[in-house]
Amino acid sequence: MLDLKWSAGEKRIARRAFDAALDTALAGIMSEFKARAAAAATPSEMWAVEDYLRRCRRDLDEVFDYRYSRLIDVFGVLIREGHLAEADLAGLSEEKLAIIRRMLA
Repeated sequence: MLDLKWSAGEKRIARRAFDAALDTALAGIMSEFKARAAAAATPSEMWAVEDYLRRCRRDLDEVFDYRYSRLIDVFGVLIREGHLAEADLAGLSEEKLAIIRRMLA
């Protein structure tokens, strides 16, 4: 775990990027949920939708961790998964961006 210092401006950028990535992830889950729920025709298919939501919730809770000590790793994962672009992090220190780039390489 890195002990990086976050300026007030970087904290605003990080929060905005984090929230946007969460919104993107939730929109994808919501879309898939609606499709699965609409297609469910039996009780077992209905429970499969519930299982899907539980998995998604667990995965979200694992990835979306807004602690400054974890944010660099979180941003790397979110970029890799397509929920965030490096451009969304413009304004973070070059040190932080370099660490994220190394993670993605």
